[in-house]
Amino acid sequence: MITVNQFEAGKKIEGFYLIKSVDCKTTNSNNKKYLDFTLGDKTGEINAKLWECNEDNEKLFQANMIVKVRGTILSWQNSLQLKIEKIRKSETEDNLDISEFVAAAPFSAEDMYNQVNQYIGMIKNQDIQGIVNEVLDNYKDKIMHFPAAKKNHHSIRSGLLYHVTTMLKAGEKLASIYTSLNTDLLYAGVILHDLAKMDEMDASELGIVSDYTVEGTLLGHITQGVKNIEVAAKKIGADKEITMLLEHMILSHHYEPEYGSPVKPMIPEAEMLHYLDIIDARMFDMNKAKRDIHPGEFSDRIWSLESRRVYKPIYDED
Repeated sequence: MITVNQFEAGKKIEGFYLIKSVDCKTTNSNNKKYLDFTLGDKTGEINAKLWECNEDNEKLFQANMIVKVRGTILSWQNSLQLKIEKIRKSETEDNLDISEFVAAAPFSAEDMYNQVNQYIGMIKNQDIQGIVNEVLDNYKDKIMHFPAAKKNHHSIRSGLLYHVTTMLKAGEKLASIYTSLNTDLLYAGVILHDLAKMDEMDASELGIVSDYTVEGTLLGHITQGVKNIEVAAKKIGADKEITMLLEHMILSHHYEPEYGSPVKPMIPEAEMLHYLDIIDARMFDMNKAKRDIHPGEFSDRIWSLESRRVYKPIYDED
């Protein structure tokens, strides 16, 4: 199948693509309705037009749906555009690989989930381990495909698991240097810190967030995360101080009030959790920016990096 980054003006194409957005619009010339799509796969996206819009296909095609398309690539105002000649929804019999249509973590969700459970098995304190298991079990199905954000860092399929497993590995390395760290608290904090994002956002099985939930908008994942720990701790009868320490780690991991944290870290494990989170998010966003540019070029300004631009050295290619 031809991918979006292989499209060239004048080419006829046929293949499966993801609907990233679709709107019914009206032409200025004759007030005729048409469907305006943004179609894409993991290599890019393109604007597409279906010039025959009726009530049936207006309701049939929705965002986050994979469709089979036949059409012609045109050049319009210095950009490529796809004129759709035939389109249908994908079917089970098409045996499609979702990873071909959306950006996804570089490792399988099953392998990453098993890694998380290995770290839980390394937690010696039974109350801490019990709280983590209790909270994680409530998200077992969602976490396999859920991203870590709507945009910005790890906003990819299975991105939340990827974020957590990378932080766990980094935390283990740093704990071998800063040996006073309590790894039970550190591993638990890493696993728990963003799990409530699965309540904060609505995401499809493609790992695409459509919007924030009412609960997520009113409360946010930090408040929800603390609530989850409180409920789990009561259920298993966990020690009060241990419960407070885990809640403190969730409350403080964004560090600043303007980013949602009402308190700053007051224990070393909470401080380390914050910086592990920052390191992993920024490395992801920087590497993503580098992939989209050529050696010797700067990226566009990136909001999550305080509007900094990222440079891709020519040296990297030597």
